[in-house]
Amino acid sequence: MPGLGPHGIAVMLLTVVALWAFTRDRMPLEITSLGLLVALAVGFSVFPYPGLEPTDFFHGLGHEALVAVCALMVVGQGLVATGALEPVGRVLGRIWGRMPFLSFLATLLVGAILSAFVNNTPIVVLLLPILISVCLRNASSPSGVLMPMGFATLVGGMATTIGTSTNLLVVSVANDLGLERFSMFDFALPAAIAAGVAVVYLWLIAPRLLPRRTTDLEDASPRLFEARLHLSEQSPVVDKTLADALALTGGMHVIRIRRGDTYIAPLPDAVLRADDSLRVRDTPQNLKAMEEALKATLFSGDQAVDEEHPLSAQNQMLAEVAVVQGSSLERTNLRFARFLSRYQLVVLALHRAGREVWRPSEEIQDVILQQGDILLLQGPRDQIAALKRSTEFLVLDASVDLPRTTKAPIALAIIAAVVGLAATGVMPIAVSATAGAALLLLTRCLNLGTAIRAISPSVFFVVVASLALGHALIATGGTDYITAVFLRITQGASPTVILSALMLLLAVLTNVVSNNAAAVIGTPIAIGIAAQLGLPPEPFVLAVLFGANMSYATPMAYKTNLLVMSAGNYTFSDFVRVGVPLTIIMWLVLTWVLSAFYFP
Repeated sequence: MPGLGPHGIAVMLLTVVALWAFTRDRMPLEITSLGLLVALAVGFSVFPYPGLEPTDFFHGLGHEALVAVCALMVVGQGLVATGALEPVGRVLGRIWGRMPFLSFLATLLVGAILSAFVNNTPIVVLLLPILISVCLRNASSPSGVLMPMGFATLVGGMATTIGTSTNLLVVSVANDLGLERFSMFDFALPAAIAAGVAVVYLWLIAPRLLPRRTTDLEDASPRLFEARLHLSEQSPVVDKTLADALALTGGMHVIRIRRGDTYIAPLPDAVLRADDSLRVRDTPQNLKAMEEALKATLFSGDQAVDEEHPLSAQNQMLAEVAVVQGSSLERTNLRFARFLSRYQLVVLALHRAGREVWRPSEEIQDVILQQGDILLLQGPRDQIAALKRSTEFLVLDASVDLPRTTKAPIALAIIAAVVGLAATGVMPIAVSATAGAALLLLTRCLNLGTAIRAISPSVFFVVVASLALGHALIATGGTDYITAVFLRITQGASPTVILSALMLLLAVLTNVVSNNAAAVIGTPIAIGIAAQLGLPPEPFVLAVLFGANMSYATPMAYKTNLLVMSAGNYTFSDFVRVGVPLTIIMWLVLTWVLSAFYFP
């Protein structure tokens, strides 16, 4: 067993703390990662270590893997912003009405194949509204198909070096450690074999394991109504300010005040007069309570509201909007984004990871939104249609229409060139992806703000911090120590069992901590195990790559899991029920395939 000095012990303890911190939901990944980076740099500045400079930990900021990951996120956003995949969605939506059973299989295959070449986020963004719309129109629950679709994109992402950020990191770190660089399709065959088995499971078995989950859209009745409160001479707020009226009613949403043929802005100091009409929006119960408190007459249109003429909300509809990567709503709130004034749509509810996160004690306008949040909206049909055409929002409703712009062919050509140049070895993926991102900006397929928002801060900082932590473990002997411990535990086992145990360890880690962190830490350990056993390192590196991609068992394991969880109204146990069997299937199949390929 190799010994560990004080620096090695400190780095090992810091690794344990970092992995624990990555599991904390209340601690943003970018903050945890930045703290880890600072701890390493400051620690080795105060306590120097021979051959290791504190500034070495910042090299990850310019690492080609990070450049490639960020550039590919921008390139993937180009698909969403231009609606370049709309023809695929249109074809899938058309055949769903005829052959839903086979169409579901086709959807899983399309998602898996596309995700091998493009980040799976735009693929999920493409397929979510299609699946929800066909389920709503067929009176079936979307929960039976959304999670399998999300998992299919994760399975497909294993097949190429650019399928996921995890793949890029493993390939780059292995190359840094002296291993010959994997080309784009070097491990496509074992990944395709495992993906084929996984797709059959997701098609035939997974939907039967999922309970029916209802959505807010299944109740088509609007939640809020617009009406007019006509003030009479007897009203207690006549000759008083609007602020007094709001205090008397416990707060109401006044859209405008009509006085004769003129309209008055609903400012708090506006003085109310007899015969004024307040245009308000609220639930029927609250509107009746306002009518009684103000001693006013409630009108809907030109008709007074009574039992024979109840409230109606003409031309109003409900829709769900998902906050996706690159959206102007991400990491801000509705008030700051001026959502109501810009789109004339009311937010009725806010769901995060399948739970209602808006508390009555706070304003829904002030909740900081995150990627994967689902907003339940109500408003005029034309406004929701405009929102759907904007390409900035993911609208989940009963229509299968998808946004598309005139820039879509240009974006497709650029992305095809990015993949083609990298696949043929003409350019490294970091170069071709960066060039592609620049072309998307130059051709105005993307604007600068959208491109910047496409780069996930959590992924950026986790990659940088993981590379720094991996460098510290290698330099201080931490990876050698972990390798020795792993081999001691598996002493006497066959290479197949050791490879399988390594893959299972990474599969467990990736569902608990960041998959990128697990991949960066696991790659040098895999190479060390192969060196100790005198075996080729490629199968062990692939065991790390495949294991770190098995983000199925928890919704927090991958960002698209959270988006699917919110849209399908899933619970944590739903992911465990479907994801754990999928993990076991992938683990067993890939163990068999890798051992057959490399240990005949």
